[in-house]
Amino acid sequence: MKESRRTGRTSLQGWIAYGSLLAGFCWVLFFSYFTIRESIPDRIRIEKGQEESFDFHLPLTGEVEQEGLEVFGNQSPAVDAGRIRLNLSQSFSLKSQEQGRYSISCKLFGLIHMKEVAVEVVEEKQVVPCGIPVGIYVKTDGIMIIGTGTVTGSDGMNYEPAANLVQSGDYLKTVDGAVVESKESLIEKINQSQGKAIVLGILREGEYIRLKLQPVKAAEGEYKLGIWVRDDLAGVGTLTYYDAEGSYGALGHPVSDMDTGLKVNVGEGTLYEAGIAGITKGEKGNPGEISGVITYTDECCLGDVKENTEVGIYGSLENIPKLAENAYPIALKQDIQEGNATIISSVSGERKEYSITITEMDYNSLNKGILFQVTDPELLHLTGGIIQGM
Repeated sequence: MKESRRTGRTSLQGWIAYGSLLAGFCWVLFFSYFTIRESIPDRIRIEKGQEESFDFHLPLTGEVEQEGLEVFGNQSPAVDAGRIRLNLSQSFSLKSQEQGRYSISCKLFGLIHMKEVAVEVVEEKQVVPCGIPVGIYVKTDGIMIIGTGTVTGSDGMNYEPAANLVQSGDYLKTVDGAVVESKESLIEKINQSQGKAIVLGILREGEYIRLKLQPVKAAEGEYKLGIWVRDDLAGVGTLTYYDAEGSYGALGHPVSDMDTGLKVNVGEGTLYEAGIAGITKGEKGNPGEISGVITYTDECCLGDVKENTEVGIYGSLENIPKLAENAYPIALKQDIQEGNATIISSVSGERKEYSITITEMDYNSLNKGILFQVTDPELLHLTGGIIQGM
């Protein structure tokens, strides 16, 4: 009887060990799949008429459209006519004489689909690098809701009329069907309700919804909804470049709300001249920042803000900054190499080049694809490295 129990216990332990081994193996496969998938770039660009080389260093095969796109590399016959199969663990090159979009279908073991890599053929473009401070003023596209709060009513009780209805990042577009474009017009509409329920038209993650809220008469006699809102933002950033047509790019990151951290839906926006007023040096745990002064006059208006994207703001310049600088061709990601380089900044009050060392490239990152260290002694003394606003 004792021997039978010992055998049963040993068998159970064996099954547990087998199950743990199987679970661990599945986890390794799962982790490996997503690690490889995230290592594949979503998009690559090649310049029209130029042969561009790539090396994914991944155990994958890629099927590429042959029509309109020349492919050089470790090719093997593809299953479908008109497509080329590549070994993506080794280097390959692409070339096209026409602008357009193509794709590389990446597969593991030639069977498991991993990702479609967009291939964009672009014209050569030249830009003037800037590195100068600019003032940015934008109106939100709708009134941005940043949170909810408590209203103390005229009866002394506390109310939360908007709690669990509106959310941070919602954009208030209408009140009872009428468009509202400013905080002042919203306050006026709420007071006109005299406490009757109103319907808010809200844009939430691209979907338009309607919400009914009951304003509360506050202790001071005004009617309130208990929501915190914002309809404009301003700050100082860096103008990155402009081109021959006067189009520019700035910041290198989106204009985000300071309270929610969310990217702002921009309506109208203006770019102004700005000056650096002070520097908070960066330290461990503190990114540091530049504080500036914006000159809000027509004479100091540089241009407009048309787009707010994950990689910066874009628009057109009416007044081109006077820079003693020639235009340079844009380097594509695959052309950037690790090693010594320079950045341009006006952080000292004077537009200068500072030395850096590029230590790593992430070809799948939108706006944080280059990891580098500041090596210039003057810049390190001035800022401690890269700080907010540069």
